[in-house]
Amino acid sequence: MAEGAAQGLGYDYVLLDLDTLGYTPDMLNDLIRDAENKGFCGLNITYPCKQTVMPLLDEFSDDAAMLGAVNTVVLRDGKRFGHNTDWWGFAEGFRRQLPHADLASVVQLGAGGAGAATAFAILKMGAELLTIFDVDSDRASQLADTMAGHFPQASVRAGSDLEQAMRTATGLVHATPTGMDKRPGLPLPARYLRGELWVSEVVYFPLETALLAEARARGCNVAHGGDMAVFQAVGAFRLFTGREPDVDRMLAHFLALTNPDPMRDERHG
Repeated sequence: MAEGAAQGLGYDYVLLDLDTLGYTPDMLNDLIRDAENKGFCGLNITYPCKQTVMPLLDEFSDDAAMLGAVNTVVLRDGKRFGHNTDWWGFAEGFRRQLPHADLASVVQLGAGGAGAATAFAILKMGAELLTIFDVDSDRASQLADTMAGHFPQASVRAGSDLEQAMRTATGLVHATPTGMDKRPGLPLPARYLRGELWVSEVVYFPLETALLAEARARGCNVAHGGDMAVFQAVGAFRLFTGREPDVDRMLAHFLALTNPDPMRDERHG
């Protein structure tokens, strides 16, 4: 909304929280239909609906089809167009925060909608080995198989022994809801974190999750989830408005909203 206002647009962005509205994911079509009737130009889709929404859409971007997950729906001319700006958002944030990260052996936690985007992004950036873990082992295997098909030059597999995988990992991508305000805690035992690892987070409320705090304390280089949140919004803004947003302005506004201590980024990078 702030970027729209800066560009002279009457850009309204309304939070449609499933819990607040009393909706469940299987009622998603009703929510989209209501948005269409009210004249919305699009919707951002978040956990837990990024995959659930796909059968409800008419067309997909190539990226969304490859990922099997949608985070941005454009409503135009009576049709619903599904896009995925998450993977690009993650990649841009990762490059900015961890420009020299070793991608030789990456462990990823989470194989849902966000996990599909981060797996796609990290492989597109050149990961040589990606081991995916999820509480649903079948989902991890399915994502690994899908990504292996898209990136035959890399080794992609579903993991079964997280402790062993972490011993040889160069970095960790966290793509589960653990650590969100509503789901506090660590997504893995703290002892698995070594100072040589980099750790990249997708959760951004709070910006400093328990995982990042623990990783920092153990000497890891880390990337918070805020940049992914901003850059996926950059992509969504383009799709909704057809205009080019000011990225630096959006980043600065996001940090002002989430970071009460303006010196923190200078101290931690």
